[in-house]
Amino acid sequence: MTEQTARTFVMKCGGSTLAALPDSFFADLQQIQESGIQPVIVHGGGPAISDNLGKLGIETEFVGGLRKTTEQVLDVVEMVLSGSINKQIVRRIQGSRAKAIGISGVDGGLIQAKPVANSAEVGLVGDVTYVEASIIRSITDLGYMPVIAPVGVDATGQRYNINADTAAGAVASHLGVPRMIVVTDVPGIMKQVDGEKKVLPQVTIADIEQLIETGEIYGGMIPKVKAAIACIQGDVQEVIIVDGSEPGILSRVLNGDAVGTRIVRSTVL
Repeated sequence: MTEQTARTFVMKCGGSTLAALPDSFFADLQQIQESGIQPVIVHGGGPAISDNLGKLGIETEFVGGLRKTTEQVLDVVEMVLSGSINKQIVRRIQGSRAKAIGISGVDGGLIQAKPVANSAEVGLVGDVTYVEASIIRSITDLGYMPVIAPVGVDATGQRYNINADTAAGAVASHLGVPRMIVVTDVPGIMKQVDGEKKVLPQVTIADIEQLIETGEIYGGMIPKVKAAIACIQGDVQEVIIVDGSEPGILSRVLNGDAVGTRIVRSTVL
């Protein structure tokens, strides 16, 4: 792992979560960038996509946490993710005097994709086959924070809707960064303990599989944790799920504070 890679981390955040975050979150991001650590952001935008599909009278449905995607739906997905949401995030980052460049996974073939295994059910949803990490490194070398919209493309130019968690996991893996931070509106993975929901400070891959089986991890959290599992390979040692509204949350994670839920390979070193 190079020194540059060690000073880079991937952050995944939903578009609606980012829009709702306080200015202090972006001030924290700016201070992190100023300190020489480079965030790479991969964002979603599910609620905004649903809202725009509704306005256009286009039906949308979910299968196993993934949006069923036709070409018509994909036009709206790309418009929202690569357009309005991506630029809104870039504007907020720049408003805190940090430096950011917004790009899509289509640009330069950044995120290359193939149909998911159950494409007959979900349509044009993609799995990532390759990430052109040199494009991301070129942007961070210039001192900018890449803000990546998760739309992928194959060799024929076919676009794919990529789950943002899946895209972020693939970006982290191909960059070889040591950690990925998933910023959400929940404090971490929760478990019912003595009739009270508590945040699990650390879980292993085996723990997650068990929590999915028991139904304690469900809905939209399933692709999040599955992407976390997929990206814990190579140099990626851990994925941390945190609540973005907590003060100074990113700095606290980078300082090693015990916040959120850390997902690790196993408890055995």
